[in-house]
Amino acid sequence: MPAPTRTLAVLSLSLCLTVSWAASPPAAQPAASHPIVLRAARLLEVDTGRMLSPGEILVEGERISAVGSTVTHPTDAQVIDLGDVTLMPGLIDAHVHLFLHPGAEDLQTVQESVPHRTVLAILAARDDVMAGFTAERDMGTEGAGSADSAVRDAINKGLIPGPRLRISGNAIDILGGHEDANHFNPAQQVMSNATYANSADELVIAIRQQHKEGSDFVKMYETGPDSMRDGTLHTPYQYTVAQLKTAIEETARFGGNVAVHATGEPGTLYAAQAGVASIDHATQLSDETMRLMKAKNIPAVPTFAIFEYFMNESEAGARRERPMFDYKIKEFKRQIAAGVPFAVGSDVGPFPHGTQARELELMVKYGMKPLAVLQADLINGAKLLGWAGQIGELKSGYFADIIAVPGSPLDDITVVGHVAFVMKGGAVLRMPGSR
Repeated sequence: MPAPTRTLAVLSLSLCLTVSWAASPPAAQPAASHPIVLRAARLLEVDTGRMLSPGEILVEGERISAVGSTVTHPTDAQVIDLGDVTLMPGLIDAHVHLFLHPGAEDLQTVQESVPHRTVLAILAARDDVMAGFTAERDMGTEGAGSADSAVRDAINKGLIPGPRLRISGNAIDILGGHEDANHFNPAQQVMSNATYANSADELVIAIRQQHKEGSDFVKMYETGPDSMRDGTLHTPYQYTVAQLKTAIEETARFGGNVAVHATGEPGTLYAAQAGVASIDHATQLSDETMRLMKAKNIPAVPTFAIFEYFMNESEAGARRERPMFDYKIKEFKRQIAAGVPFAVGSDVGPFPHGTQARELELMVKYGMKPLAVLQADLINGAKLLGWAGQIGELKSGYFADIIAVPGSPLDDITVVGHVAFVMKGGAVLRMPGSR
């Protein structure tokens, strides 16, 4: 944005924080001390696709105690009747950037301090959870180091509102790689937005440092700059299979996993051969790559929303991005037909936080059934984030991460972009009519 506008934004930041938090329930609001019964016209069973009508959920503390058309109402229970809505699990975004916001991405990391970006990340986390995203995977701070661990920990302590987070700290990249400051004056020595690791030994050092600073998993850039030539995607790989395996083995030592930015071949194949947790963007997958992903249950995370955003940002963006977007749609249909597993991630950050339900809409638009997208988001997303059996479904013993949407998402997936009610861990964060 222009310099005067940027200055005004910084000067008004404190006021924005005060006003916006005063307008919404406080983040530190704990789970209710009394039981809560949620009642609605419908309730979605994600695993079966069955729609209960009516639907009720008994919440005790931070977890679900019972689910059904009717449930036991303890004598001291608070009943919240939400009316003509569908109860469903809180949404999961497996690819977010809390430390990015709309504007020149490369300049944000140069012109904005890490403390400033952390404040904006706090606001982004709030916007996401209020939009119904109760769990997310932050795929790199883009030069803010381990600042995302502070945001995660503050959310976990109830100090600020936000989703459950898995965080990576800085992503890992090679010298001159995807996130390096390649287009600046070299004499200025502008820092990379990622942590350099140019060998297997350097990968181990970088991963150990990030884990020391609080990372949950590792994000690596496996492919570099993308280009379309003769109707086909071309992108250089950045790490060998052996190097990726070194990273995976080191990360597994502390219970984490490795996710990769990989748009095309041969990097996507190397990632599948190594056994990464997910292949994000996944625009181009060979037959062998898809076979391995299906066999190893490695999900593709398409991130249509960010491609669409850049394509629609300007006329120049449309000319540059339209061929890639059309190619991505064609390849996505091949991936569906091949039985590739999917998770849902939007790459939100360069476009406004809290608007990323668009990703689910686009996955339906370009070939998947609404239920399949919801299962990719909620069941596969819970597994990918390491919370299988804890989130992603409305079942007894699961965390009470619950949202309500108008209509039925099985009939119209766009309703997930109009969340009316949000509960996270048994605490009500948003009621119908609030913002």
